[in-house]
Amino acid sequence: MEKNGNNRKLRVCVATCNRADYSKLAPIMFGIKTEPDFFELDVVVLGSHLIDDYGNTYRMIEQDDFDINTRLHTIVRGEDEAAMVESVGLALVKLPDVLNRLQPDVMIVHGDRFDALALATSAALMNIRILHIEGGEVSGTIDDSIRHAITKLAHYHVCCTRSAEQHLISMCEDHDRILLAGCPSYDKLLSAKNKDYMSIIRTWLGDDVKAKDYIVALQHPVTTDIKHSIKMFELTLDALISFNKRTLVLFPNIDAGSKEMVRVMRKKGIEHHPNFRAVKHVPFEQFIQLVAHAGCMIGNSSCGVREVGAFGTPVINLGTRQIGRETGENVLHVRDADTQDKILQALHLQFGKQYPCSKIYGDGNAVPRILKFLKSIDLQEPLQKKFCFPPVKENISQDIDHILETLSALAVDLGGTNLRVAIVSMKGEIVKKYTQLNPKTYEERINLILQMCVEAAAEAVKLNCRILGVGISTGGRVNPREGIVLHSTKLIQEWNSVDLRTPLSDTLHLPVWVDNDGNCAALAERKFGQGKGLENFVTLITGTGIGGGIIHQHELIHGSSFCAAELGHLVVSLDGPDCSCGSHGCIEAYASGMALQREAKKLHDEDLLLVEGMSVPKDEAVGALHLIQAGKLGNVKAQSILRTAGTALGLGVVNILHTVNPSLVILSGVLASHYIHTIQDVIRQQALPSVQDVDVVVSDLVDPALLGAASMVLDYTTRRIY
Repeated sequence: MEKNGNNRKLRVCVATCNRADYSKLAPIMFGIKTEPDFFELDVVVLGSHLIDDYGNTYRMIEQDDFDINTRLHTIVRGEDEAAMVESVGLALVKLPDVLNRLQPDVMIVHGDRFDALALATSAALMNIRILHIEGGEVSGTIDDSIRHAITKLAHYHVCCTRSAEQHLISMCEDHDRILLAGCPSYDKLLSAKNKDYMSIIRTWLGDDVKAKDYIVALQHPVTTDIKHSIKMFELTLDALISFNKRTLVLFPNIDAGSKEMVRVMRKKGIEHHPNFRAVKHVPFEQFIQLVAHAGCMIGNSSCGVREVGAFGTPVINLGTRQIGRETGENVLHVRDADTQDKILQALHLQFGKQYPCSKIYGDGNAVPRILKFLKSIDLQEPLQKKFCFPPVKENISQDIDHILETLSALAVDLGGTNLRVAIVSMKGEIVKKYTQLNPKTYEERINLILQMCVEAAAEAVKLNCRILGVGISTGGRVNPREGIVLHSTKLIQEWNSVDLRTPLSDTLHLPVWVDNDGNCAALAERKFGQGKGLENFVTLITGTGIGGGIIHQHELIHGSSFCAAELGHLVVSLDGPDCSCGSHGCIEAYASGMALQREAKKLHDEDLLLVEGMSVPKDEAVGALHLIQAGKLGNVKAQSILRTAGTALGLGVVNILHTVNPSLVILSGVLASHYIHTIQDVIRQQALPSVQDVDVVVSDLVDPALLGAASMVLDYTTRRIY
C-alpha cells in the first residue's frame, strides 16, 4: 500500500454534529468507503443530529448506508449561551470513552461549531491526529474564534480557497500540512444541476410552483448579538410576506437564540401561511436542487455565500454572520438589515436574476485530493505540532504531491481563420495550446468552443493546473459586462448578438469574461508585456485588420457603446481607398494585411510583383508577406506601397498621441516590425514637439490575444478591478 511509513490501513474517525457539516463530510466518507484497502472508517454522530426538533438528521447518514459506530447525546437543551457551554462540557465528558474504544489514527473535524471544538479538544489531548476541514476562513460571530481555535489544535488542514490557505500560513501553521483542496460539497454540487428537479420542487413547495419562481430562506441566530438577530429575522419574514412569493423556510440551527426565532415564526403563522413551507430539514441532494433552481435565497447561512454560488442563484446575505466570507457576484449584502424596506428592496433587486456560476470554493475535485492527502500521513512522524513563525515564505503551501498547483486560466482566441484554446498560467506561460479551424456557422462554432474548453479543462487536472475561469478574445464589438458579441467583423460569420458567457459558464461551472481582441492585446501588455506598471499606454494591432486598446490610469477604456479604441478606423485621408467598414481613407484601408494583400494582387496581376530571387507557387495565394519580400529585394513599386501604408499608420499614431497622450505606444501583430521605423519618422515630422519623445516599440509577446484573454481571468482572481 502506498503509505508513507504505514504498513497497515489508516483508521479514520469522522465525527459529524449537524446537517450542515454532514453535507461537507459525506463526500469524504463516500471516498474513504470506496478504498477499503487503504482505510477503515468509523462514524461518530453527536449534536443536533440526534434531536427530534431538528429533524433527527442522523437518519440520512443511515440512508447513505454508513454504519454509525457511536451515537452521543451531547446537547443540553435551552438554546442559550449557557446551554452551548454545557453542551461542550457534556461532549468532553463523553468523548474520551469513545476515542479510547475506537483508537483512530486520524480524526476528521469540520468547521466552526461548538460541538467541533469539543471533538478537537478531546482528540488533541488524547494524542490523536486531527484533520480540520475549512480552516482559515473568515466570517462573523463566535464561529471565527472557534474555527481558529480548532486550527491551532489540528495537525493537518484542508482549506477551500487561496485566501484561507494564506490565513493558515499567517497563523503559523506548518506549510507542508496544508492542502488547498476546495470544498468537498462542490464535488456533488457541480454535477447536480441537470438532474430531474421539478418533482423535488413540487414535493417541498407545491404542485403549482415553477422553477425560478420561489425563495429559499435560511437564517440562524447570531450568538454575539442574539436580540438583534431575532429582530432581523422578524423583519425578514415581514418582507417575505409582503413580497408574496412561495417560500421554503428552514428552521434555524441549535445556536443560542434559535428557540426565540422559532417563536417568531409561529407568532407570524409561517407554518400555516399559504405562501410558506416551514421545514426542519431537507436532504442535501434535494436541497441542492431547490437552491439551484430558486429565484433567490435569503438569510445568513454560509450555504448562501458558499455553495449557492456554484449555480449562479441570486443570494441576499443579511447581517454580519458571514462578514468577511469570500463571495461571488451573485451575493448582495445587506449588512445593516434594520428595516423591512431594505430587505424588500433587496428582494426586488435580486429575485429572478441569473449570475455566472462561481467556483471560488471548489472545482469538483476536492475528495480525490483529500484522499491522497490522508494516504500521505506518516504515522511514524512525531505527533507534536510544529509552528512556522514569521518570516513566512512565499508560495510554499503544497498540494498532496508537494507540487503547488499552477493557478491558470482557459484562454480562447476567435480569429478569422483559427479557433485557439490555451491553458495559461499566472505568470503568462502557455502550458498547452489547442488549435482548430474556425467553423463558418454559429452552431458548429459554439459547439467546437465548448468541446475544446471541456477537453482543455480535463487536461488541466492532469497537468496540475487549477482553472480559475475562462477569458475569450474575439473580433468585433463586444459588451464585456454581459459577455455578448454585439457585432462581428466580416471575417467571422454568424457572430452577431451572441451570448458567449452563458453556455460556457453553464457547461464549465466557471466564471467567463469576453472582450474584443484589440482590448485583449492591451490587457496582455498591461499584465505581461511592456505596458506592465505604466499608467497610460496604447496598443496597436497590425494584422489582417488594424485594431487596438487604450489603457488609461491603469484601466482599459471601453467607451459608452463599447466602441473605444477602434483605431483601425481613424481616417487619415478624405479620398483614400475604400475600407471594409463602409468608409474610406481609414488606416485599415492602407496598412492592414488585407489592404497589403489587395495591393500585392494588383501588382502580381500586372506582372509587377516578382523580382529576381522571388517566386510564388501556383497553389499559393499572393499576400502581404510577398509584398514585403518584394520591397526588401528592391521592388520600387512594392516599396512605395509599403511606405504609403506605413505613413498612414504613422499619421494614425500621431492622432492617437494628440488625442490620448499616452506614455508608450506598443505595436503588435505580424506587420509591426515592418512599420516601426516609418512610424517613428512620421512622428518626428508631424507630431507636436510635446509628444515627439513618446516611445513606439514592437511588442515582445508571442500570443497577445490568448494572454489578454487569460489576463481578464487572472486579474480578477487577484482582485484587480476589470
